[in-house]
Amino acid sequence: MGISIQNGNGAAEAGAFADDAAFMAKHTELVILHKGQSAVAVAPAYQGRVMTSTFDRADGPSFGWINRPVIEKGFLTDEEREGKLEEHIYIFGGEERFWLGPEGGQFALFFKPGTKFEFSDWTTPPVIDTEAFGKIEHDEDSVKFEHSAELVNYSGAKFEVGIERTVTVLDKDDASKLLGVEIGGNLQMVGYETDNRITNQGEEEWKAETGLLSIWMLGMYNPSPETTVVIPFEDGEVEKLGAKVNDSYFGKVPDEYLQVEENILYFRGDGTRRGKIGISPQRSKGIAGSYDAAGKVLNVVTYNIQESPNGFVNSMWEIQEQPYAGDAINSYNDGSPEPGVAPLGPFYELETSSPAAALKPGETMNHIQRTYHIQGSDEELNPIAESLFGVGLKEIQEKF
Repeated sequence: MGISIQNGNGAAEAGAFADDAAFMAKHTELVILHKGQSAVAVAPAYQGRVMTSTFDRADGPSFGWINRPVIEKGFLTDEEREGKLEEHIYIFGGEERFWLGPEGGQFALFFKPGTKFEFSDWTTPPVIDTEAFGKIEHDEDSVKFEHSAELVNYSGAKFEVGIERTVTVLDKDDASKLLGVEIGGNLQMVGYETDNRITNQGEEEWKAETGLLSIWMLGMYNPSPETTVVIPFEDGEVEKLGAKVNDSYFGKVPDEYLQVEENILYFRGDGTRRGKIGISPQRSKGIAGSYDAAGKVLNVVTYNIQESPNGFVNSMWEIQEQPYAGDAINSYNDGSPEPGVAPLGPFYELETSSPAAALKPGETMNHIQRTYHIQGSDEELNPIAESLFGVGLKEIQEKF
């Protein structure tokens, strides 16, 4: 069996992962999955969220961004929440969380009918914020959760949703086969796969006219001045494939934070300026990543590309002309939302989304995301970066 820690009080071991795990276990149940020395920490109460991971559970680094003050406070009463950020969202952190889209627009899940597309009216649905997922299967390297919820979108459409989420640790052999590159030598790695499914548990078909849902995976990582997000994309004419990148979420991203080339982009992951970018499904190659030059860590995120006859949900905070022209991949760099206001983290994010789910009663859609953290010398990491992203580490480091 995997290790399940609840209300633990043991002293932290030497590594950052062990320290994070010991801290979190004082405040919530934590499931530690492992394969060899690699470990992945999962929190059932936070929707089966992967909080952090490491390639060495005793002495290794912690790859997920953990928001200790919010975890320490825990869930608040209505009186305690009044006037605080927790009215809108519990930012516990974690390097992969399960969400549902769309966020904004006429079919939004984060705005109630009749509200304005402003932060004061923005509220994260309880199913992806405060409701625990039930743990139904658990062994040393895998855990499976399920949950059910009812949702109402901005247009008043109702959804009865069944959720299933399975987290599985991947070793070097798994990663080498899945990525198609050799991860050997002295490289250290932790990887994991999440299989995420939503099912229409109601009696009515989910239709585009009244709104569709998507599975949305978001990962919060520790920023650094030497971290650069790297996303390759399909080359081609804008008239055929659309814009290379959507950087209009929080205003145009300046050149010193975003470099867009013929078939690849570079985006800072330093947590110093708030900005978000998106890659359309027409451009997506199903992969995104980042390189932390200080820690010598290559981070890779992939997802299962599948047919999308109903497009991808659009999460822009406005009544949309094209509600199904959303992005498949996103990246967010945290920073102050306005002068004099502290950042949420800081952290940076890599995100992927499923197509819009037009499901008949009883039908299911799944979205599989895989995350890999690979640490080693530039000499060993460089061929992996070249194979997966089409560029070497030197080129990535020199962009900013």
